[in-house]
Amino acid sequence: MNVIEEAIRNNCKVLPGEVLKIDHFLNHMIDVSLLSKGCDEFYKAFADKGVTKILTVESSGIGVACLAAVQFGCPVLYAKKLFGKNSDDELYSASCYSYTKGVEYNISVAAKYLTSDDRVLIIDDFLAGGNALKALIALCNKADATVVGCGTVVEKAYQGGGDSVRAMGIPVVSLAKIASMSPEEGVKFC
Repeated sequence: MNVIEEAIRNNCKVLPGEVLKIDHFLNHMIDVSLLSKGCDEFYKAFADKGVTKILTVESSGIGVACLAAVQFGCPVLYAKKLFGKNSDDELYSASCYSYTKGVEYNISVAAKYLTSDDRVLIIDDFLAGGNALKALIALCNKADATVVGCGTVVEKAYQGGGDSVRAMGIPVVSLAKIASMSPEEGVKFC
């Protein structure tokens, strides 16, 4: 049985606007044991790809990315939404729309931490329309880094983002794929 799907079935809430509230293990409190088991799947899928760096976006993807990085033995780089005044770094930036927050923002990474030598595995918490993954892929393209794949905890398959990233020739592994969801009917998995 899929442990992530089971955690969603047992204790989730579907909010209006197709928002899945799973803050009991991912977006507020992190169930390290559960997500570590999920990261085993990312390792099985991408262990032979020569991953040198895991890339995510702040903030909900960071915990999962760190757990995956332990298995791959590589660092995590996370794209920031804001850089402080103490940054004099050259940056790669891309525009990203947040479905949950309903806002467009720029994400950036320091160019010195993402290079053409990197083989990048992108990890994120949710995949809906694919906006975050595409923005992270754009950062990699600016650095001439190689994207070896993407891993997400939850994919809302019915919103098409995963299919659009796969159409780019990039493999995507999702720990739970949702076919449909509503407050009335709950979550149905693919």
